Amino acid sequence: MKYLRYGEIGAEKPGVLDAEGRLRDLSGVVDDLSGATLGALPQVDPETLPLVEGAPRLGVPVAGIGKIVCIGLNYSDHAAEAGMAEPEEPIVFMKATSALSGPNDPVRLPRGALKGDWEVELGVVIGKTAKYVSEADALNYVAGYTIVNDVSERAFQIERGGQWTKGKSSDTFGPIGPWLVTPDEIGDPQTLALSLDLNGERAQRGSTSSMIFTVAQIISYLSQMMSLQPGDVIATGTPPGVGMGMKPQRFLKAGDVMELRIDGLGVQRQPVLQD
Repeated sequence: MKYLRYGEIGAEKPGVLDAEGRLRDLSGVVDDLSGATLGALPQVDPETLPLVEGAPRLGVPVAGIGKIVCIGLNYSDHAAEAGMAEPEEPIVFMKATSALSGPNDPVRLPRGALKGDWEVELGVVIGKTAKYVSEADALNYVAGYTIVNDVSERAFQIERGGQWTKGKSSDTFGPIGPWLVTPDEIGDPQTLALSLDLNGERAQRGSTSSMIFTVAQIISYLSQMMSLQPGDVIATGTPPGVGMGMKPQRFLKAGDVMELRIDGLGVQRQPVLQD
């Protein structure tokens, strides 16, 4: 099933898509898509739920996200693009939850931004507490999959010392959605095509088959070092085609539009603004 949250910022309601792609109101069944609900998502016939008219804003499809854990340099072709050796263990960094944004909300470049960049990524939403889980069992902890745009400011990230987090965490730098899609609809998460268009031109294209560390390996690895809680989001890395890797390099500016796609997970579309 495809779950989502809709409505104005701070007042989102849970919803689900029916077989014809129409939005149905789920708020009479669950209060929100968060916490323990993610481990037992409601199995209802969408046709029995109230139809939502119009085209309301879509929010982040999961509420109460405790942490956003990101994996860097996790595609072999992206590592080659960056001229870097493939890591022997996952590169882990965090993205502030204050960066969270709806899938079609504007991305705002912060003051002083010089090198805004884009990164389409497969997002994994944890459904139940994961601690010391095996690789073989890891996918059983997944509530669903979604699209993440790991928007980055490369000058903040790389040229100003310290760790990557400060180039990843500006407000609006974490668009997630449009849907939370259950694992039964996705099947093998290592066979998904993903892409990002900038102003209508293809910038990124790739497949999760090129991941250096699989979704199962990432969940197991992280769970050895920290407990993963229901609603936590893992951004699993990006394929080649980021602005930093282009020759010449290309970075975001006000007026640009990003459009992201992953097989079975829908489309994001963000206009770019400047603070």
